[in-house]
Amino acid sequence: MKKRVSYIFVGLTLLSVSLLASCGQKKHKGGRTDTYSSGVISFASDESFSPIIEEERQIFETIYNQAKVKPIYTNESDGINMLLKNKVCLVITARDYKKSELKNLRDRTFMPKALKIAYDGLALIVNKSNLDTCITVKDIARILTGKVAQWNQIHPGSKNGQITLVFDNRKSSAVHFAEDSILGGKPIASPNVFATQKTADVISYVEKTPGAIGIIGSNWLNDSRDTTNLTFNKNIRLMSVSRKDKATPMNSWKPYQYYIYNGNYPLIRTVYALLNDPINGLPWGFAHFLASPKGQMIILKSGLLPVQGNITIRDVNVSE
Repeated sequence: MKKRVSYIFVGLTLLSVSLLASCGQKKHKGGRTDTYSSGVISFASDESFSPIIEEERQIFETIYNQAKVKPIYTNESDGINMLLKNKVCLVITARDYKKSELKNLRDRTFMPKALKIAYDGLALIVNKSNLDTCITVKDIARILTGKVAQWNQIHPGSKNGQITLVFDNRKSSAVHFAEDSILGGKPIASPNVFATQKTADVISYVEKTPGAIGIIGSNWLNDSRDTTNLTFNKNIRLMSVSRKDKATPMNSWKPYQYYIYNGNYPLIRTVYALLNDPINGLPWGFAHFLASPKGQMIILKSGLLPVQGNITIRDVNVSE
């Protein structure tokens, strides 16, 4: 028997932006010699965005062969602290500057900037043996606070046992999102919540642990062979998330681009390039490349939703 499934694809007509421009090389205060499109710099990035940043970096360095941008993959908190301490001039993260951070930099006569570059769906993954794949935002909050510790408290009759929820890093953007956006500013209190060191460890743990829930950036899930971004890692299951009091397949959503675009998916975060570059050198050049047509197309193909561009929606019927 054939089942009719309707998938919705996101097309992108990119907006025109200024091309990268090079300028004459000269030595600036502090010893820097990089320009807008040449030289060598290091920048920080939340590790959860490393797949997309690696793609962007490779293309950027191919186009601008006199430029070398070296990512330092770390957690959100440490990355922003590196920026505040002038150890890097660019950090890729999932939040804007705080008012106190802006004041700190401006009081030191800096002019920090924040560029929105993408929208990301924070994904919940479970073991492939787990068929309990619908969950509400309220249930996620109950797990984080310790009010829920067993799968049968969410899905009566479930035999999956204890819920173990795992993050990529205790200071990551995912933890910040959970505390700020899901718990309303309260700390995570459950003893059944812990963090690994990186996203790959979360996926590996969930693959081996039937009762686990992993929280990761959705750009880690896509099968690169599928240009529709509708096929995910087959060794795990992706949960559907609902804003309603009771989650059903009809009111729950996965972090597909269209459901991020129309707001159906509840766990959406904005990806920023935070800059503090007084000479407008290579950190500016790479950040603006991320927001350029080429950079935004790479973001589209990664499964994230680009910030720039006019969105075109197409309905495609697929027979299963």
